[in-house]
Amino acid sequence: MKKTVNEELGMQMSHNTTTKTSLTRRGVLSGAAAMGLSTVARAQQPAEVKVGLIVPLSGIYTRPGQVMRMGAEMGVAHINAQGGIKSLGGAKLKLVVIDCGDTTEKAKNAAQRMVAQETDLVAATGAYLSSFTLAVTEVTERAELPILTLSYSDLLTERGFKFIFQTAATASRQSELGLPQLMKLAEAASGKRPKTAAMLMDNTATSVATAKALKEKLLAQEGLQLVVEQVWTPPLSDATPLIQKVRSARPDLLLFMPNAVSDAKLGLEKINEFGLGQGKIPTVSFSITIAEPDMLQSVSPDVVQGIMTIVANWGSKGHEALIAELKAKYNEPWMTQNVISTYGDMWLMKAALEKAGKADRLAVAQAFRTMDGGPSKYYPGGELKFDEKGRRVGAGVVIVQWQSGVPVTVYPPELAVAQPFWPKRT
Repeated sequence: MKKTVNEELGMQMSHNTTTKTSLTRRGVLSGAAAMGLSTVARAQQPAEVKVGLIVPLSGIYTRPGQVMRMGAEMGVAHINAQGGIKSLGGAKLKLVVIDCGDTTEKAKNAAQRMVAQETDLVAATGAYLSSFTLAVTEVTERAELPILTLSYSDLLTERGFKFIFQTAATASRQSELGLPQLMKLAEAASGKRPKTAAMLMDNTATSVATAKALKEKLLAQEGLQLVVEQVWTPPLSDATPLIQKVRSARPDLLLFMPNAVSDAKLGLEKINEFGLGQGKIPTVSFSITIAEPDMLQSVSPDVVQGIMTIVANWGSKGHEALIAELKAKYNEPWMTQNVISTYGDMWLMKAALEKAGKADRLAVAQAFRTMDGGPSKYYPGGELKFDEKGRRVGAGVVIVQWQSGVPVTVYPPELAVAQPFWPKRT
């Protein structure tokens, strides 16, 4: 029977309604599935990502470890406050702190505990003294845990390791960059270049690497004759024999390289006692120890006035807000390299995690290797990029000088907050 027009229209409308309903249901089911997958993906994203800090928090090197912890805590707090790791759904960083003690054996044991007990760490930083870092990284390398370090020793990144990343210029490079600048400053201020030098140093890895570069090349290059060389094993019990040799030789320049605050105090006290301080023999160091706030607990500002040290980093121009926060939160009078570098390490870890897109130590290590983050903000000179050895490309130095009771940045010019001066011998 022939259908009426109305019947045809009714059947068409019914078919269309059925089709639309079917499409709508498929769309709903598809959307629900997508939402489910999205929920699963979000559920798989970690709520937090663990990063390690392995530093000395007991023994004679406690002080550096404490301030490194301050820098790490500030970095983690700032990163988390700004949304965490965005590529991981806003996951927060969680800092795991490990005390590496005050000997290489303790440091090695601490590293072994760290990799055994904290299996979900994706990266770490530490371990202050190069001797400790050499021991720690033997362990982290086997565990394929990427580790950032401020430690100076050239040996750290000459072993062919793939999971260590050195943010500081090596000890030999720091000497190459810093000593010529000091010689120019001396000549400009006094009208003549120093000709003789005494070197007092501990036997830690950083000092050994620095001395090696000086003796093999730089002293001769700068026309300096080494007239005294004395080495001690920390902790220093008596500085008298060391300073007596310096007083007898009367060099134009004293290169003083302690890495324990207690050793630095003993040395400077004896230098002052023997009448060699306050510019009588201009003194230069190659570590931050000489510029720690603790120095003023034993010696007066006039004893350290004019002393300079060549370091890998320092709170400088552009870090004013961080320095103010450090003072307010921890009552620290200034920002040493241990604070600013460890703070920067947290941001470097964040950048690697964002690049990796997952909380996986192998992926994070690869992100460090292939990183090209442009000019560095929290380290002097160079870029946020590592070469095939794991050394930061273009890493520079900072020269810090005690002026009116405060160690201030005087070089390089773009970071300097004061003009340097050369102590005049009297």
